[in-house]
This record gives sequence, structure tokens and C-alpha cells, in this order.
Amino acid sequence: MHFNCTSLNQFMSFTNLGLPQTLVAALAEQEYQTAYPIQAAAIPAILDRKNILGIAKTGSGKTASFVLPILANLQGNIFTKNRHPLVLVLVPTHELAVQVNEVFQVFSNALPERIKTLAVYGGVSINPQMMAMNGVQVLIATPGRLLDLINSKAVHLSNVKTLVLDEADKLLNMGFKEEMNQLLELLPKKRQNLLFSATLSPDLDSLSTILMKDPVVIKIETEETDIDLIQQSGYFVPDEKKGPLLRYLIKTNDLKQVLVFTSSSYKADNVANKLRKNGVNAAAIHGKKSQSARNNALNQFKAGKLPVLVATDLLSRGIDIAFLPCVINYELPRSPKDYIHRIGRTGRAENAGVAISFVNPESVQHFKVILKKGKQWIDMIDSSTLDLQGY
Repeated sequence: MHFNCTSLNQFMSFTNLGLPQTLVAALAEQEYQTAYPIQAAAIPAILDRKNILGIAKTGSGKTASFVLPILANLQGNIFTKNRHPLVLVLVPTHELAVQVNEVFQVFSNALPERIKTLAVYGGVSINPQMMAMNGVQVLIATPGRLLDLINSKAVHLSNVKTLVLDEADKLLNMGFKEEMNQLLELLPKKRQNLLFSATLSPDLDSLSTILMKDPVVIKIETEETDIDLIQQSGYFVPDEKKGPLLRYLIKTNDLKQVLVFTSSSYKADNVANKLRKNGVNAAAIHGKKSQSARNNALNQFKAGKLPVLVATDLLSRGIDIAFLPCVINYELPRSPKDYIHRIGRTGRAENAGVAISFVNPESVQHFKVILKKGKQWIDMIDSSTLDLQGY
């Protein structure tokens, strides 16, 4: 069975999807007004225990599309042997694990039968995660840390009834292949498989063939007009003027919440440090930071207490903010796909956003390629026409 949708404007009510009234009420309380296309197609199929291959861009509502029906299906079936979760959600990054767990917890709190969920990931001590595993029904995990827990006999996968691969494209393209193969061997052969991805790569297509029998394929095709919500612009600027230009834009436009992208951990730290030295509260988030530092920075940014977050591409996956007003590419991404992913952090859920790119002389041609492949044309400004003195 295939569902195709070409617009994110085709919304429908959550009341018509077969969810329990308690979850519908919780959705209203959380101000979820209407279901996105991926939710409208996936929720009834998952409630019906079907296998799912869902293709939809980041920010299109994939998380809720599997969290809600999984919680509904667990009602009346929550009992399991200790340390034998019933649902396993695999994700590529720590931040995404935390984010998915937060959604599970929000809606689990509304249910008559409470579901215990837990997110486990590397970069922090394994002992608290081992102790917290008691009674867990839904486990959200990064592959490496899950294998560590399995090897320590802290968790067993023999009772898993539902497997979710969230951001399956990243799980297959970020060096997880060997770990994924090990985990799939440990899972029961009879289970519900739910794969969600922003893209349908050949790797994902072959994996879906292995994992699934007669899956419901849901492909949300977004129109070119989606990106029209984002006001794009660029600045020609030499590297030595990028710092002053960034501070100029933040201060003169009184920007309160800005996500800045760099290409490396070193550069992210450097940009954040210079912002702080010049009176702009900022923090960097990347793979070399401790988990507690990353969580703290991300939580402050989401809450609006930290005006500038400087991130690398990998860590951007966990930054899910409905009304983020501005994204700045301090350094350009490697590919047109990464460019769309970056600027797509703003202009979400039908809210307008601003995306600004800094282009030095060496990257002019690369930026032309990015725009040409995306069939886009944006206004460019020469930074030499701006008075950056004092910034």
C-alpha cells in the first residue's frame, strides 16, 4: 500500500485517526491542532500493526506519527519481563534520543496505564542507564550504547514487539552498519518494523526489503513552495570579516534566537567564544562537548534563554524548534542537501524564517552549485558596503 502527498497543507483532525480519547485530549492540551500528512497516514496503519516505510523531511511530524500509535497499542499490553523492553527505537544521535524520549514522556503522562520510557546513549556514564533499565517498556537508544548495555546483560531484546528506525538514512550512512547488523540479529524475527527517514537512499531501500513484508509506504513529497517560507540572503565576506559581520547582524537586527552553522567543532567553539567576548551570549554544541554541556546549551536555547547556538551539521538533528526565526551559515555546507537541511531548521510548521549565508571568495563557485541544484536564486550583499567598525 502506498500513500503519496505533495503538500504539507493537507491537514486533518487527530480525532479521526483511531487514537484513544486520552491521547486526543493530550494533543489538544499540547496545542497540536491538526495532523500533518505523515501523521494522518502513519497513525492508523501503525495502530493496525502494519509495517511502515515513511519518507518525509525533517520537521514534518515524524516523531509523533509513531509515538502516539505505539503508546496506544501498548495500553493493556504493558507487562513484560524486567529488562526486556517491548518497543525499541534506534536513533543516530544523543540529542535525537533525548528529543524522542521527551515526546514519549509527554504523551505517556496522559495515559491511564503509564509507560516507562528511557533514552540511552554514549558520552555519559553507563551505570545510571543500567540501573534505570528496570521496568522499561520503551527504549530509545543509539546503536553503540545499546550494544554496550546488551554485553553487560543490562537489557535483552528477545521481547521486542515493535522496532523503530528513526532517521534511518543517518543510521545507515554514519558508520552504524556493523552495529545495526549485530542488533538486528538479536531481535525477534516476528515484530512490527517502522522505518522513518528524510530520504529514500538505495541503502534504505535494500534494508526495508530485508526488514519488511508488505510495508505501507508513505512518501510525503514537499512542494517547492515550502522553502518560500524562508527568506534567504547571502553576504560576500572574507573570512577575517565573518566574526564582525555575524555580530553586526545579531546586534543591529536585535536577533533573539539564532542558530549558527559551522563546519567543524573547532570553528564552532571559536565563533561562540568570540561572540561572548563581544557581549553576545552564545554556546557551541558539537560531538566533542560533554553530554551535560550539550543538553544544557540546547535546553537554554530552546527556552529562549540563550540567544545564539553554534552547531555542527551532525548535532543539528536534535535541534527541533517550531518557531526558530533565524539560521546563519557561518560556513557553507558540503552539499545542496545539507544546505536545505540547515535552512529547513527555520520556516517550519508554516512559520516564516530567515536564512543567511556567508560566502568567502573561495566558496563562491560552491555556493553557485548549491543554489543551482536547488533551483534557487537569492539576493547577495557585499559586506564591504557595511560599516562593521566596532563589531
